[in-house]
Amino acid sequence: MYLAGDIGGTKTLLGLFEPGRPRPVERLTRSYPTNDYASFGELLAAFAHDVGERVAVHAAALGVAGPVIAGTARLTNIAWDIAASEVDAHFPTARATLINDLEAMANSIPVLDGGDFEALQEGEPQPDGNAAVIAAGTGLGQAFLHRVDGRLRPVASEGGHADFAARTDKEFELVRMLRERHGRAEIEQVLSGPGLLNIHRLTHRGGECEMVDGVPEADAPARVTQAGLTGRCQGCSEALRMFVSAYGAEAGNLALRGVATAGLFIGGGIAPKIIAALKTGLFMDTFLAKAPLRELLERVPVNVILNPAAGLLGAAVYAQDTARP
Repeated sequence: MYLAGDIGGTKTLLGLFEPGRPRPVERLTRSYPTNDYASFGELLAAFAHDVGERVAVHAAALGVAGPVIAGTARLTNIAWDIAASEVDAHFPTARATLINDLEAMANSIPVLDGGDFEALQEGEPQPDGNAAVIAAGTGLGQAFLHRVDGRLRPVASEGGHADFAARTDKEFELVRMLRERHGRAEIEQVLSGPGLLNIHRLTHRGGECEMVDGVPEADAPARVTQAGLTGRCQGCSEALRMFVSAYGAEAGNLALRGVATAGLFIGGGIAPKIIAALKTGLFMDTFLAKAPLRELLERVPVNVILNPAAGLLGAAVYAQDTARP
């Protein structure tokens, strides 16, 4: 049995998987609100209680939303420190590993099937090419998949915390606003749930908005998204268009950095919810606006990951690989 985890700033998925080639077989999965627990150890204890039996775990892999250094991690968007050794208290195993959450998601790409994707651009996938993953949710993650000996090997990054590159006058206004509020403008402050709210503050210029006024901040991005998709609120619609435009541009940047001729994959919780906005053409327009390499990007397959447990599945794939003798 393998223990897999996808530990995010808002939600944590934990699951048990049985061996399966190439895709591990899910036995059970539980979802927990991350902020309801004071520590990962407390959450893991709740999972062990829910499982209700002593499970023999041959390997464990936990995807965490933050950089992993020497088997430990401090989550970026929640005040948790996590160590791989914490797994042993409830699920003794010789192989427990922390990996970056986007590295975990990237591990799922080779085992997902056609029903797990929605294509934005069919492209011409190169069998010897690299790939890349970008995922906006509570934060923004990025990962590369380098082709090594015929196999895609995930490589973690913290690219979401790199500087945001403004392209339009409106985006330069956004950068100035973010610098005033945070001291710098990073990509995650634009491409995430909180990032959408930052854009919304700009499009409403500090004015009132019935969609978000009085709404808990955690619920506000969904309200802006819904109003933007339906056209109910002009400022929300403008914010969503800016978000989609910036998302496409950054996805194109990532595809260039990784020479992702085997595919660019869009994960995270936001993309499936705004698929109608992603398919208007705006996302792909900014994705492709990279002269002199537009032709290269026109051949890159671009797909939205629809499977909400892709990160958990990818962690299970990693655990299965490390459990091999």
